Order: sequence, then structure tokens, then C-alpha cells
Amino acid sequence: MEQRVKFRKGEQRKFLDEVLKKMLCPSLRELRNFGVDVSYSTLKNYYQEKNFFPLGLVEDLCVLSEINIKDLKFELVEGNWGRVRGGKLGKRGRVLK
Repeated sequence: MEQRVKFRKGEQRKFLDEVLKKMLCPSLRELRNFGVDVSYSTLKNYYQEKNFFPLGLVEDLCVLSEINIKDLKFELVEGNWGRVRGGKLGKRGRVLK
């Protein structure tokens, strides 16, 4: 599993805004024209901070927009982080009879 990038709250959206600004790209939909092979709905989920970015995508966006990845503040989590967390949360709701 690929590692995921976890930004602080609000920072993921700021990162995407900065990428769009530096690439002179008017919208998330147009970002696909620059060679980003991610669906528009997935980009929207990243923008709304519903999902964490894969590390590879953050690296690609940094290269395309000439942002130094070392200037970004984030932590890396394992790719199955959400599944593990969801599984643990799901167990709590069960009532054994």
C-alpha cells in the first residue's frame, strides 16, 4: 500500500489552491489537462479534505507546480489507515447477544 499524506485541517485545500495558482490553472477540472491522471470527483474529495493524498500524487503536483515538498508540513500515514480505523469503529457498534 502506498503511503498517504495527512495535512493539518485546512492545509490540504490551501496546498491544492497553491498548486492551481502556480500552474495558472483555473479549476480542478482543468488540472487533468496538465497530465494529472486523477478523476475530477477524486480531486474534489481531496479539495474537500475527505480523503488523504497519496504520496506519489503530492510529489507529482509539487514537481508540476515547482513547490518544494520540504516546505510543506504533513505527516505520512500508512495506505490502509482508513480501513483499519473504520474496522475498529465498526466493531464498537455491534451488540453481541
